Amino acid sequence: MKHYEKFFINGKWVSPNGDGIAEVINPATETVIGVVPLGDAEDVRNAVAAAKAAFPVWSSMPPAERSQCLQRALYALSRRSGELAKLIANEVGTPIQFSRLAQVGLPVASLGTASQMAARLGEKEQIGNSEVTREPVGVVACITPWNYPLHQVVAKVAPALAAGCTVVLKPSEIAPLNAFAFAEIIDSSGFPPGVFNLVSGLGGTVGEALASHPDVDMVSFTGSTAAGRRVSELASQTIKRVALELGGKSACIVLDDADFETAIPAAVQACFINAGQTCAAQTRLLVSRDRYERAAEIAVATAEAVRLGLPLDEDVTMGPLVSANQRERVRKYIEMGISEGAELLVGGSGVPDGLQTGYYVKPTVFGQVRNDMRIAQEEIFGPVLAMIPYENEEDAIRIANDSPYGLSGGVWSGDLARAKRIASKLRTGQVEINGGKFNPLAPFGGFKQSGNGRELGVFGLAEYLELKSIQLP
Repeated sequence: MKHYEKFFINGKWVSPNGDGIAEVINPATETVIGVVPLGDAEDVRNAVAAAKAAFPVWSSMPPAERSQCLQRALYALSRRSGELAKLIANEVGTPIQFSRLAQVGLPVASLGTASQMAARLGEKEQIGNSEVTREPVGVVACITPWNYPLHQVVAKVAPALAAGCTVVLKPSEIAPLNAFAFAEIIDSSGFPPGVFNLVSGLGGTVGEALASHPDVDMVSFTGSTAAGRRVSELASQTIKRVALELGGKSACIVLDDADFETAIPAAVQACFINAGQTCAAQTRLLVSRDRYERAAEIAVATAEAVRLGLPLDEDVTMGPLVSANQRERVRKYIEMGISEGAELLVGGSGVPDGLQTGYYVKPTVFGQVRNDMRIAQEEIFGPVLAMIPYENEEDAIRIANDSPYGLSGGVWSGDLARAKRIASKLRTGQVEINGGKFNPLAPFGGFKQSGNGRELGVFGLAEYLELKSIQLP
């Protein structure tokens, strides 16, 4: 049981202004595993004031010294990686093996990258008679989600700090315990007071107070498209910079020359990753009508082989959804798919056998889906795959792009040149070819209503830098 009673503001653990709390529920057992305080606008004002006061010192610190602070944090995070993998498995329901790899492994990698990039900052570029410099944008509000909580915290906070910005972090109240652990790591790593501040709370109070605060220079937000729209509205009042990583309804195109025995299982898993609670999940599987029946058989077999169960069980490949509300949302979408006329191939909205306790949902595959159905157009955020037949290559591209989102996608083909040509026509921020692995150094972000800006690597760091031109005589 983790019980946090204070926020981390100006280098100290301080009592919140109010007395509200949020209970953190283990989604596999439905028991309370932690409590955190809920902040208000006054807590936000205190945190932003601390970040603003710390900015001149931190931004003018030599890059090598900022890098050393980040390296100390990296060492502390690495030492606690096993503990944090279990903590996030219990907070989110992520199976422990994947929690080690993604929920903690990616943050460790991102923090290491940020520490290296920090040491290389400060270079000036000569363009004609102009000297061009890159300077930190200022005070950054980082608002993070629950599905990959620590990954999103570090993906925002680490490059912002590397750039010389100061930060106020608002983690999701659904999975905040890892963020408090990260604040402990920062506290132990020798950062100047006020450089990093943590205030937990609800989006409607703490989130909105951060987005509208005149002394916040930038908001980096990950979450739903609706919430991102609200953040943009509030931020526009003070013309602050906004980076948004929002929803997705990504398509995986399996071409007729692909190896279906490899491609289809991989495509199904690309939908079911983290129980489908992944913004970049490939939730639409597009297959040639001529080979649809075989693809459906393999997809069903893959879904039936998923091992549902307790996240800390090493053999489990899918845990529960994060909350009762999320489970209910996903079940409604499954029922909606049936009412829309899609063919339920496997799964459904019922309780999985032997899992009456916990927010579990059956891995579900719908066949003969039309792309105008709501299950094909709206982000479900659960283990629900929509199989859509296409007539030819051009039809597949049309269907893939017929979405308000554009975050990710996939192409499978026996011809790499053909796959790359298809990938170039997809209006999306990233495309995996033949199961290409996630690259934490490559830019991550989306087109259309999937957001704006990019995270990770040098591209993510650039979001936190302003360009200045000094005209020389």
